[in-house]
Amino acid sequence: MLINKLPLVSVVVPSYNHENYVQETIKSIISQIYENIELIIIDDGSTDSTYEKILEMESLCKERFVNVIFKKQENQGIGSTCNKLINLSSGDYIYYIASDDLAKADAIKDEVLFLQKNSDYALVVGDNEIIDDNGKVSYWDEFRNITYNQDKAYYKTFADFLKIKQLKNNFGTYLYLYRGNHIPNGYLVRKSIYDKTGLYNKNAPLEDWFMNLQIAKYAKIKYLDKVLFSYRWHQNNTIKHSEKIQKLYDLTFQYENILLAKTDFRCVNKEVLNCFLYGKLTKRLILLYKIIELRRYKKNRVKIWVLHLLGLDFIIYKKIL
Repeated sequence: MLINKLPLVSVVVPSYNHENYVQETIKSIISQIYENIELIIIDDGSTDSTYEKILEMESLCKERFVNVIFKKQENQGIGSTCNKLINLSSGDYIYYIASDDLAKADAIKDEVLFLQKNSDYALVVGDNEIIDDNGKVSYWDEFRNITYNQDKAYYKTFADFLKIKQLKNNFGTYLYLYRGNHIPNGYLVRKSIYDKTGLYNKNAPLEDWFMNLQIAKYAKIKYLDKVLFSYRWHQNNTIKHSEKIQKLYDLTFQYENILLAKTDFRCVNKEVLNCFLYGKLTKRLILLYKIIELRRYKKNRVKIWVLHLLGLDFIIYKKIL
């Protein structure tokens, strides 16, 4: 099959301080069965030799891909970097991969094939195996520590951790994504969906979850039950910083609710409206609960004051205890 008859896929890589891994990432894209690929990498202000490692691969990449763009910038964050990558891309589809992860050889082929056959879907993704610093396949125990004993593993793949099989037909729906992100890594996106969703927004710092929510408002998302990606688990994974992630989650959730209040519900999936109405109902219930508790507090305060005047404080302590 001639390359120019295949849809162009833009593989985009935001890189940052992955000098030990980035060349392996690039090699995994070079090894793709799918042929018509352009490779775009933006190094987001790495303080190590990541960009130099990328440049070492330039001649090999120019032989393999129809277009190659390597850029370096001062650190601007993942969201801003992804927006630049999207704007630089020329493909019908965009494939995302971090500069420390690996794509299986048939990943892009399988995902393109699905989107070509299913026009109502805008994102497709497969399962992720877990690899360690050295690229060795591994698993997670209950606390997401690396283990190499598959029989004793609590999570064998990323899909196990995300409990994707329990979602069944609800995978990728707005209602379930609104509760939290459950999309693995290594996904392919139909570029035209960004005309509806817009790009990453600085007010939603948990950028992958935010964009998945936007896509789910307008199109379907598909999970392929096949390992198509290797997710590297090492000491610098952002997801390990739970307090930081929680703050990012809260800010993103707040901004998403602001967007919901401005949404034209005639243009989005029906479940988006259901989430909006549920959110409004929840706020009203919380307000009602606070009013009831305030009234109870006022009544109890009067009772405590009377008991105190009568010298019956022991009754107060008994109630408290």
